[in-house]
Amino acid sequence: MGDIVVLVKAALNPETIRSRPDGTVDIDAMSLKISDIDRNAVEEANRLKSALGGKVYSITILTWGPVAKRSKDLKMAVQEALAKGVDEAYILADDEIVPGDPVTTASAIVGIIKKEGLNPDLILAGEATIDGFTGQIAGRVAAKLGLPYVSFARKIEVKDGKIVAERDLEDYLETVEAPLPAVVSVTREINQPRPPTLLQIRRASKKPQKTLKAADVEGLVKPKRVIEELRVVAVKRKQIIIEGDTLEEIADKLIDYLVKEGVLQL
Repeated sequence: MGDIVVLVKAALNPETIRSRPDGTVDIDAMSLKISDIDRNAVEEANRLKSALGGKVYSITILTWGPVAKRSKDLKMAVQEALAKGVDEAYILADDEIVPGDPVTTASAIVGIIKKEGLNPDLILAGEATIDGFTGQIAGRVAAKLGLPYVSFARKIEVKDGKIVAERDLEDYLETVEAPLPAVVSVTREINQPRPPTLLQIRRASKKPQKTLKAADVEGLVKPKRVIEELRVVAVKRKQIIIEGDTLEEIADKLIDYLVKEGVLQL
């Protein structure tokens, strides 16, 4: 088997979300981290590398700027992927393409693959990222490269020049196969990502990394999306206190309230 490319995004960390007094999200105050499901993709790439040989390359497109402010978080996300088994990393970080969109990101990934002469047998990605959750990137990359695309894979086997994948379609599971090279997006259920060891973390800093600018990539589509504002969902509690002398009385009052609110029907 040949090489593997795994897509790794430095995504907005939902655990650091901050809102302004008017309810809008302060994106600049949020940190970045490697997207959760991308960790599963990296883990699966590392497993396949161990079983089938080849090298693992990661490609990261910075979609949240400015670059100078995000450089530390970006570096940490890429370093984590390298520590988890990626052999070499490619990063596109340029203020010209932030904030990005799926069209821009997919064109950048394809442009890097072609520019660097990568010829992977398999391109792996998480089914979606934790900030955008469009689920479009892997499919767009496959379409641009003219490769078969398998989505929502929860199990992967490679044999006889083909990929056999078990897809999770919520209501049922489906087993499909496709010739290599192919693009596959994986779900959280495909594996349990392992934390890197101290030795792996130390070795990661010595692995090759190449940072590119927008001008270095042919076929890059500049972003057209404009984010005017993001808002947090405000939840207001009614703060109703139910009191009673017995549990039965409290339960009856609770049921009456739920019926009044339309939650229950008697």
